[in-house]
Amino acid sequence: MSYVKRIREKVGQETLLLPGSAVILHTPDGEILLQKREDGDWGLPGGLMEPGESYEDTAVREVKEETGVTLRKQELQLYNVFSGEDYFVEAPNGDPYYAVTALYTCADPAQPLSDGDEETLELRYFPLTALPEKLRRSHRYFLGLFAENEAGYKRG
Repeated sequence: MSYVKRIREKVGQETLLLPGSAVILHTPDGEILLQKREDGDWGLPGGLMEPGESYEDTAVREVKEETGVTLRKQELQLYNVFSGEDYFVEAPNGDPYYAVTALYTCADPAQPLSDGDEETLELRYFPLTALPEKLRRSHRYFLGLFAENEAGYKRG
């Protein structure tokens, strides 16, 4: 049983602060790996931290579980940490929480993708200019920032 499920058993639907990580895996052509989740929304690979993990550990574990891709911590580049009122989430079951998300970028290591885990319906690469309609709000924001940053690097 996951840490969050154990906590939920004790606190019910009390609003929690939950740390986690997400990873922008990008190809040299600027495509981004996205995961279609069980709720039908697309999002970046990532998830919530387990006790004893660092943000990097969480990113590596979640990417492996959800995509089959093995990353090394030293391949991750911290992009930013996001928290606050804008990161309030209500889980599909109604559980409320504020996400504290460490966002990493990583050059895609060109490994074969797995079928993912029980949370993953599909894995697919998308150009930043053609992201899916049903993309998690926070992940759309993250990718918008990333696209702006990438455009600045390519111009400069």
